[in-house]
Amino acid sequence: MRDSRYDILFEPVRIGPVTAKNRFFQVPHCNGMGHQMPLAHAAMREVKAEGGWAVISTEECEIHPSSDLTPYVEARLWDDRDIPALALMCEKVHAHGALAAVELTHNGPAASNLFSREILLAPSHQPTKYGYPQQARAMDKADIREYRRWHREAAVRGMKAGMDIVYVYAAHDLSLAMHFLQRRRNQRTDEYGGSLENRVRLLRELIEDTKDAVGHRCGVALRFATEEMLGPDGVELAEARDIVAMLAELPDLWDVNVSAWYNDSLPSRFGGEAAQEPFVNFVRRATSKPVVGVGRFTSPDTMVSQIRRGVLDMIGAARPSIADPFLPRKIEEGRLEDIRECIGCNVCVSGDNTISPIRCTQNPSMGEEWRKGWHPERIAPARKPEKVLVVGAGPAGLEAARALGQRGFEVALAEASKTLGGRVAREAKLPGLAEWARVRDWRVGQINKLPNVAVYLDSMLGAQDVLDFGAAHVVLATGARWRRDGAGRTHGAGIAGLADAANVFTPDDLMDGPLPEGTVAVYDDDGGYHATVLAEALARAGRRVLFVTPEDLVAPWGQYTLEYRHVRKRLASLGVQVRVSQCLRALDGHELVLEDAWSGETHLHPIDALVTVTSRQPEDALCQALRAREADWAGAGLAGVQRIGDCEAPGLIAHAVYAGHRLAQALGEPAADAVPFKRHFHHD
Repeated sequence: MRDSRYDILFEPVRIGPVTAKNRFFQVPHCNGMGHQMPLAHAAMREVKAEGGWAVISTEECEIHPSSDLTPYVEARLWDDRDIPALALMCEKVHAHGALAAVELTHNGPAASNLFSREILLAPSHQPTKYGYPQQARAMDKADIREYRRWHREAAVRGMKAGMDIVYVYAAHDLSLAMHFLQRRRNQRTDEYGGSLENRVRLLRELIEDTKDAVGHRCGVALRFATEEMLGPDGVELAEARDIVAMLAELPDLWDVNVSAWYNDSLPSRFGGEAAQEPFVNFVRRATSKPVVGVGRFTSPDTMVSQIRRGVLDMIGAARPSIADPFLPRKIEEGRLEDIRECIGCNVCVSGDNTISPIRCTQNPSMGEEWRKGWHPERIAPARKPEKVLVVGAGPAGLEAARALGQRGFEVALAEASKTLGGRVAREAKLPGLAEWARVRDWRVGQINKLPNVAVYLDSMLGAQDVLDFGAAHVVLATGARWRRDGAGRTHGAGIAGLADAANVFTPDDLMDGPLPEGTVAVYDDDGGYHATVLAEALARAGRRVLFVTPEDLVAPWGQYTLEYRHVRKRLASLGVQVRVSQCLRALDGHELVLEDAWSGETHLHPIDALVTVTSRQPEDALCQALRAREADWAGAGLAGVQRIGDCEAPGLIAHAVYAGHRLAQALGEPAADAVPFKRHFHHD
């Protein structure tokens, strides 16, 4: 039963000619499926509508071949042939009483046109944003008229597809409408450049065109970034206040955020819930139209506060709606403890940036709703509810035990230590990663509700213990440990002498015990988040830190998760010395021997300790011991042994959670066909 404190979240909101049934608004977000995988895209959006979101938006939707975003896979409304794909989404969303919204965009110099091979367009002559070796040409008056026509025609196509809300997009440094606002991109001397009123002209015209074309049936939303965090080079808050004042009553809804994307979808390492409030809280006072904004909202109390204090009218969400598509329904049903809270790791973002379907650490069903038929709340019951022993209670083991228990198996979860969570529990103690403990906490909370799942702590098991337990199935989720010998991408066989050196430490050493003293070098041959987080921990503890990597970039994976710029700024602010393109060749006592990756020159650096972040070794001794005794399985009633997660192939926490869920989905089911999941052929 819903707590009356949250009643305000379920009030309807009028958006022009349409009405949202409550205040939950899934704002536009990329997903890596778009126009190439319309069935999967529609199914993913449908689950959110089923989960209670009142408005379900697309991602960016290209309006013309000259707005081609290849290789990124977004939505598309180039012509009428693109209508059916988005009509499918509208049909699925409407089936659950939600409104469908489309975010129209032409990204100008931030497009690529790598597929269409059209000339890039921009307010003024300028290079492309993303480093392609070409430039965008300045739009003349005829181009502007054509652009307005393309936008208007795309809006009509969106309406024909069944969209209830059509966006005009001026955010994230990704749309021509915003580029005309920016002094750094707009050096025009005609009525579309110079003064703020002139730079706003095109945005005003787009809103007016869209309302004229579809406003009788569709709400017209404006997505606008109020701050670019670039100082005078970008749109600043003071200027944004003037822009909002100029356009206050023109759109039917304001969707406000900060720019660029790496500031908007801020990783939890660098900002918490409601972090955008100082940048958007003025908009509500400047307009009578409803305002939606984002802030990685997962707490209903924070949501209510935003509304009652006049910050927002609707609670916008991208990442929280990915982590838990059923977040609104759980609040409505009084099941707050069941909310699967976003951890802000931005694995979801990495899907778009790696040109692959969306993924989520917390929600392993994300992106698999159509392809594998997975659902975030439901799972098929076990055909034969046998006894299963899960060894290891890290992210893979916890998810396997939870989902197996949900299916009805009799599950025993054995953990060698005195605490649950494995790597999650340990990593969550590092700077900025506290929210990652939600991976453990949600699963433990769900397991505690299942009478058919028993948890055993401080239970180190050997092969004989496993055989004596009498389980029909054994799942090994025993994790992995970081290597001490320097073996990684650069040094496949390791570096002589490191493993035995007293002043060499691994990430496990730092998480388990005291930090080394003095000058500490962190050698990152992994490229993920671990090395930079450990460097931060050392620097905050007063150590002098030297960060070394053979890569040309610091922690390159962070480019995909929007962490890169924030990481560089954080390390710089802490005084961490950074050395890129440097290969570790040896440690000679207290001297680090580095070799420039390109010139081959060697350099010596005096240090007191070295932390190697290179690769991990699976903890699979129990697996090997059980396989060596496979002849004894039948006598013990054991049908099979499977390993999952880091003890099979170390990866991200998201990989471990997915592995646990996949195991649970498949256990006891018929063997998969030759094609393990559906693909987007016409006969599907």
